[in-house]
Amino acid sequence: MDTAADLSRLLGPLRRAVLRSTRAAEGLPDLPDAQIEMLRVLSADGPLGTRAVAERLRISPSTVSNLVRTMAAAGLVERHSSTTDLRAVDLSVTPHALELLERYDRASRETLEQAMDTLPPGDRDTLTAAMPALTRLANALGG
Repeated sequence: MDTAADLSRLLGPLRRAVLRSTRAAEGLPDLPDAQIEMLRVLSADGPLGTRAVAERLRISPSTVSNLVRTMAAAGLVERHSSTTDLRAVDLSVTPHALELLERYDRASRETLEQAMDTLPPGDRDTLTAAMPALTRLANALGG
């Protein structure tokens, strides 16, 4: 058994299945993962500048700028003049974005709980027991 290869092949489809089910359950908009991750960073640590967001997400500042354009137009992110650098902007989430994020999280949890309830008890126990190892794996990967 090649655990790394199996896990690598499973993660993408699992994440997409969770997102698809979550969106369908709540009638949520089809926000890309990158936008959801940016909303999470800004809701936890914001307001932040473009460079700080890029560092936290481990993406380029130009990618953040592209995301901001789309997200600002959709009413998810607001730009404000930086209080420390008048040439820069700080980014923050809108109340609408916070509400969407709450709905995503609630629906995701409910969707996963319902799916897990269909599994045999031994599988549910195995998933619970694997959580600490998965957390350590995410941390080892820089997550």
